[in-house]
Amino acid sequence: MAPLVFVALLAGSVWVGGFVAIGVVARVAREQLDRPAQVAFFRALGRRYLVVGLVALFAALASGAALLAGRDWDGTALAAVVVAAALVLATIAGILQARGMTRARTRALRDPDDAALADRVQRGAVRAGILRATIGTLTLALLALAAALAS
Repeated sequence: MAPLVFVALLAGSVWVGGFVAIGVVARVAREQLDRPAQVAFFRALGRRYLVVGLVALFAALASGAALLAGRDWDGTALAAVVVAAALVLATIAGILQARGMTRARTRALRDPDDAALADRVQRGAVRAGILRATIGTLTLALLALAAALAS
């Protein structure tokens, strides 16, 4: 059991730490880089972090599932599974939305006078914020459920 707990803690730390770090990096990049550099930077960051983040998320979920398999099922365990599934779906939606935003922002850089495209980018940025908040909330909920299951 100790190796599973270790993997769950390490993977969860990478997932949460990456989530927080990306938020800080995003704020600094928006303050320091011009728009074309931001688009290029976030495209590169997203591609590189995708592997790290997904491996961490799935390692945490797999080790958590293995730990759940060794205990009696109750409402807390069921809630953890439901929240974990919602987190996976929200993360997939976030990845797809981020890729779409990169394409839209790249087009907007080429055609800065396209008001409809600028509006689409703005609406997409709002949706991205909502998705990030959802992923963060689901992550915190899953951590709280894991703590409840461990007690």
